[in-house]
Amino acid sequence: MYFCKPICENSDSNVIVMKPISAPFIGISRLRIISDGDGVTTLVAFAGCPLHCRYCLNPQCHLPDADSFKYFTPQSLYDEVKVDNLYFMATNGGITFGGGEPALHHHFISQFRAICGSSWKINLETCLNYPLSCLKSLMNIVDDYIIDCKDMNNLIYQQYTEKNNVQLLQNLKWMVANGLGAKTKVRVPLIPDYNTESDVKSSVKALESLGFTNIETFHYIIKNQQHEKRETTM
Repeated sequence: MYFCKPICENSDSNVIVMKPISAPFIGISRLRIISDGDGVTTLVAFAGCPLHCRYCLNPQCHLPDADSFKYFTPQSLYDEVKVDNLYFMATNGGITFGGGEPALHHHFISQFRAICGSSWKINLETCLNYPLSCLKSLMNIVDDYIIDCKDMNNLIYQQYTEKNNVQLLQNLKWMVANGLGAKTKVRVPLIPDYNTESDVKSSVKALESLGFTNIETFHYIIKNQQHEKRETTM
């Protein structure tokens, strides 16, 4: 629904021109430390996600009304966040794209990298459950990955997200095979009413068997029945 693709044209001089694209966002959070990558980061959250998690942290990403979102082009987003350039440069920080699912907007992220250059880090906070082509297109653009894998047990995963984890597993294996494991943190939550501490340990072992070493476990804390939020414990 929210996949943004650039439009290419052939001019009279046979030069391919990339038209600016825009994408919907649910928010921008500045001056973050530790939670979204190294140094000082700005979290930029796209709208749209392939999953429908029971305890979704940002359910507004699924709103059907386009007027609920703010739209940026790669250039206008850069103009919005460059105010923190000094912090990024001093701390080896940068932009963390989250959401929603940022990889669905890989064309946008590619154009943003061309504008911001190589001095900022670009992190991807992702569910990793989407076509491998999206992941491949970001391989030389993203510096670090933060993957929320929910649970490696497909039955638990499907009950919680309403989608199977077949694509997630394929993408995890591809990342290790292509040397991205060292650039990746995988988060495994304990989800009330969906998995157990034993399930979390099983997921960690499965991830380790694939070759991942930076694995973070934490708990989802349900604040109330109307507004569920997650809170890390480690």
